[in-house]
Amino acid sequence: MIRFTAPLLILGVIGCEHSESLLDKVAERPMPAPQPTEPPSPGVPMPNQSAEELKTPLAKIDDVVITLGELQERINRQSPYIRARYTSLEQKKEFLDSLVRMEVLAKEAIRRGLDKDPEVIRTMKQVMIQKLMRDEFDARVTADSITDAEMKKFYDANLAEYVKPEEVRVSAIIVKNKAQAERVALEAKGEAGKTNKGFRDLVTKYSADEESKLRGGDLRYLEATNKDVPPAVVKGAFTLINTGDVSAAIDAGNGTFYVLKQTGRRRAMTKSFDDARAQIRNKLFRDKRLQAQKDFLDASRAKAKIEINEANLAKVRIDTSNTTGGDDGHGHDLVPPMPGANDPLLPPAPPPITPASGSGSGEQPIP
Repeated sequence: MIRFTAPLLILGVIGCEHSESLLDKVAERPMPAPQPTEPPSPGVPMPNQSAEELKTPLAKIDDVVITLGELQERINRQSPYIRARYTSLEQKKEFLDSLVRMEVLAKEAIRRGLDKDPEVIRTMKQVMIQKLMRDEFDARVTADSITDAEMKKFYDANLAEYVKPEEVRVSAIIVKNKAQAERVALEAKGEAGKTNKGFRDLVTKYSADEESKLRGGDLRYLEATNKDVPPAVVKGAFTLINTGDVSAAIDAGNGTFYVLKQTGRRRAMTKSFDDARAQIRNKLFRDKRLQAQKDFLDASRAKAKIEINEANLAKVRIDTSNTTGGDDGHGHDLVPPMPGANDPLLPPAPPPITPASGSGSGEQPIP
């Protein structure tokens, strides 16, 4: 049986605040959508404790029994800081009272039919699917399952990502004669070429090469062994020491003359396999898990009878106005996406639970 336990974080701390009524405290905070939980585990016996003792009833709310094992397991699930608060009988009573209140409110929610509310059902499905995926893959696909042989194979196949030569990025004004190139170089070294925009304006004004002119003169990053640009130009690019430096006129040897401006430099990088091991392991683990999830989803879809009515799908109307509060009008979400929200294989995560205030440490017990 699935029980809906909406209050969770909120009810865990309400018991310590007696100055306001329960309903006032709940009403003033945003309530998360009810979330399904598994039937409570009886827990694991502590030293000198029998399994039978865990079944001892502590409270009964209609047909729901809260056992010693359930309370003990829920307290021991907390962080050490939280657990330390619940060592006295009075504090244990507070935690038990929070569980009782949770059941009372959950029963009232069910009495009102909220267990059939579409939002609750959607949230229940999301939580069940996320637990299904965790149960299916957490133990079966782990980072430790990535072998050294797999990592070395990836490293060798992608060596260019880990061993990179020095690169220089330049923009160029390309003209047809030396005298003009010298005049342009003088102008580019002055006020007109000090900024990248100013240099691009000079490219537009003088450059005879239409292809590079469309990119504002950008020749992109060049290696010392680059074969797409005349050797004299490559050599000239590497003689520019600092970003923003402008070259003299360079004879490309093919009837054109270049004036260069350095716009970036990348240092040489050599990362050994041992240096890259952890990075590669994480990447292969993510890839393997994603593929396993895709295979699992494909197999599940193959078992289902799915019919898509595209004619009716085309009738769905989307509100593109800014009145819904979906973004700030500049393409940015007002509410940041939940972790995993962009995962193409998994459903969106349920709304976050809003913790109650009042804990000095910032931690709240989770019943």
